[in-house]
Amino acid sequence: MQVVKMYTDGGCRGNPGPGGWGALLKYGEHLKELKGYQPDTTNNQMELMAAIQAFEVLNRSSHVHITTDSQYVKNGVTKWMSGWKQKGWKTAANQPVKNKELWLRLDAALEPHTVEWFWVKGHSGHPENERVDELANLAIDELLAKG
Repeated sequence: MQVVKMYTDGGCRGNPGPGGWGALLKYGEHLKELKGYQPDTTNNQMELMAAIQAFEVLNRSSHVHITTDSQYVKNGVTKWMSGWKQKGWKTAANQPVKNKELWLRLDAALEPHTVEWFWVKGHSGHPENERVDELANLAIDELLAKG
């Protein structure tokens, strides 16, 4: 099974506000960069969208090492999601899960893959994390330049 190294980041200018996401995928000698934006969103939504878009671009079952600076996304998948599903997408406090549609989309995108999650502190000099942060900011710049 192919091993794909994936790096994702998302952010907003204002929260909520204009947001962007970036992703970097490495497979052997291949490198793919992705980015996108939304005019009115939140940091957490953009962090989720970065991971969703990165997984949705994979065209075959893979072993994925994903590195994110988002505890929200990493913990959501590795610690909270199974409980949310058991409770009908409610939190431990019996409240509806925020961003449910994005979590459902991410869950579906993860399905065919074996995934290992890694967390890195944001803005700490990690080269790939710095690059995906740059991609997310470039996407916001593109959005704002459109007026």
